[in-house]
Amino acid sequence: MEKLFSYGTLRSKQIQMQVFNKVLTGTPDQLLGYKLKSLQIEEEFGMADYVVVVPSENPSEVIHGVVFNVTNADLAKVDLFESNAYKRVKVTLKSGISAWIYMEN
Repeated sequence: MEKLFSYGTLRSKQIQMQVFNKVLTGTPDQLLGYKLKSLQIEEEFGMADYVVVVPSENPSEVIHGVVFNVTNADLAKVDLFESNAYKRVKVTLKSGISAWIYMEN
């Protein structure tokens, strides 16, 4: 199993059903040394507002989110779901867990 840290859209059960065809189980965790930045993405019906992780100059800055257990097939589905504004990278969370996140490309 892989670990996926979500700080936004993927925490929604409705989005999880859309992307994975199942609801994920997860545990709260934190990502240190990063911050959230507003991002506008052009979608089918116009512009939509999202957030994206970017490195912070402040190592004590925190992003709260959830760590999910996912398969490699699940990660492939998220790769398709996330736009090319995001890239998947491995990080170490406050708990010490190594997890994938989607951050600014």
